[in-house]
Amino acid sequence: MASSPEDNASLSSEKVMHPESSQARKSQHAEEAAFYMNCRAAYLAVLKSSLENIKSKEQLRLVLQQAGRNPSQKTVNKYWTSQTTTLNFDDFCTILKEEKPATKNELLEAFGKIDKDKTGYILHDELYRILTTRGEKMTEDEVNAITEQADFNCGGKLDYNKFCDLYVTTREQCCKSARERLELDSRLKQLQFGNQTEPSSEEITLPVSKPSPRVSRKTDHKLAATKGDSRTPSRPSSAQSCKASISTTISMAARSNRNAKLIEPDTMKEWHCAQSKGCFYLEEDGEIVSHKYRLHVPQRSTMCITIKPLNIHQEEGISCHWLSVDTALYILKENETQENLQLVSFTEQQNQEMSGWKGELGSGVYWLLPFTTGCRLKKVKTQITEEAELVYRDEDGELALTPEFRAALLDIFETIDLDGNGLLCLEEYNFFELRTSGEKCDEEAWAVCKENFDMRRNELTRQGFMDLNLMEANDREGDPSDLWVTLLSLGYNKALEMTEACPFVVDIYAEKCKPRIKAMYLEAGSSQLNRAVCKSVVRKGEAKALDGCENVIVYTYSTGGRITSVIENKSENKVIIHVNNEQSKNCLSNRGLTVFAVEVAPKSMMVSQHVMPLNEQEEWLYNCVHSLVR
Repeated sequence: MASSPEDNASLSSEKVMHPESSQARKSQHAEEAAFYMNCRAAYLAVLKSSLENIKSKEQLRLVLQQAGRNPSQKTVNKYWTSQTTTLNFDDFCTILKEEKPATKNELLEAFGKIDKDKTGYILHDELYRILTTRGEKMTEDEVNAITEQADFNCGGKLDYNKFCDLYVTTREQCCKSARERLELDSRLKQLQFGNQTEPSSEEITLPVSKPSPRVSRKTDHKLAATKGDSRTPSRPSSAQSCKASISTTISMAARSNRNAKLIEPDTMKEWHCAQSKGCFYLEEDGEIVSHKYRLHVPQRSTMCITIKPLNIHQEEGISCHWLSVDTALYILKENETQENLQLVSFTEQQNQEMSGWKGELGSGVYWLLPFTTGCRLKKVKTQITEEAELVYRDEDGELALTPEFRAALLDIFETIDLDGNGLLCLEEYNFFELRTSGEKCDEEAWAVCKENFDMRRNELTRQGFMDLNLMEANDREGDPSDLWVTLLSLGYNKALEMTEACPFVVDIYAEKCKPRIKAMYLEAGSSQLNRAVCKSVVRKGEAKALDGCENVIVYTYSTGGRITSVIENKSENKVIIHVNNEQSKNCLSNRGLTVFAVEVAPKSMMVSQHVMPLNEQEEWLYNCVHSLVR
């Protein structure tokens, strides 16, 4: 059996400054709260309660319109397929994140491409031809609904400036009216919930390989399926209908004041070591994708396993905000049939950004599943005043990469060079291809690369990687569109800042044998990871049954810089649990809200929330009340 991490000494790590201010995090928190308020208002303008599901395409269209969207039939069909029977409030929030409303400038720009002479008008015949044959094609009735409006049509022409003004004004008025109705009816504020469940299980299914391209990724039509703890629920303001409850209070010291027994890898210099890099990538819907690893241990040995954010080379003055992202590894063992995984332990010891585990592992095959709570790796709205230039033409008129883009490519190379040997083998390059295009490069295509780009020992060099991206720019005659697709897929914004990814490095130390680690998949947080998180909290955490409801138990586990709570429902019926963090201080929840509710299926367990300090340099107080709604 592996020894308890409390019995071991500690992880070393360098001190890292975190440029992200608590004020910026509070602003982001406020934006998320405003988004969910708008979601609530739109939902409850059509349905009596957010506990009620959307039951038809027409209801889906109505709630989207109340949220200021103007969905075409194709958009509605994308989310309501032949397999769809209902969509809940969480599904609706996910759809709104995907279907962002067009701004007035975007609309004018689109119309301007049709109006070549810049007259401000478009003939109805031309408008009909374009809208019914290009892009997301509209129906004849949908186009007629536009051209028949007297406010912006005259003499067979559309005044698209007036149309854009009315479109934006109507959308804003729709949202405003829905919010006003919500504010006037305080009863509605009490009827909010989100749901996510994880079935109780002693064993965990082995991962199945599946690509996770962000560009070609399509929205999951089966939105009602549970997705572990990646979904963000809605927010109720109170729980007056609650019957049973428990309260948990934990006071946490500032990071600089924490005392912990930590592992010190420096004392293991004579041990065998293996290393692999990887990365967390944030998807459009908030899901987090990461590499998954297979670890081979040839004989029983004392092991030390660590993970921490990777401090890749950056230009001076550019912040590395991802260094504040929390990371952990869950260690699972394959059984004899190689069909299931069993939780061994996880890296619960922490010093600064490094987390680690030390114990004994028997010979065999293990899986290492990286994990981050999502408290700090989440969507952030940043004001970008100017889009970065990626390519330019030199004095001879030849295309070249800008210094800023070259620096970003070097950082990308450092991240995807998983074994750190300064070269990209085919397997490493294919993780890059799967992420950015959804396709793999086969041996034949790799041979073509070898003929055209600098390689060493059949592996792509940094210069070869640069030249490959330059070739892509030349293929498009300097149009950077495809290059931006790649950058956005890898977590960069239009200012060439990596804001939606967190590179990390995994180190394996073994006293008596040479361990081998290999990245196997790049995928979103799977059911086996969610179950491992739940089981680790159940094993280690403090258990409290709800007063008057012994079948519903809340487990709370605190480790260094984070607190996780898990709800277990042992009853035969589903339960709805109201969660209130309003008395907490200096806390940041992965839910993005202080008050919410969740639905727990019968005989199952689920993560209620992960909580971290908003400002690590200050003390923080976790005060959470879980109450039974029904």
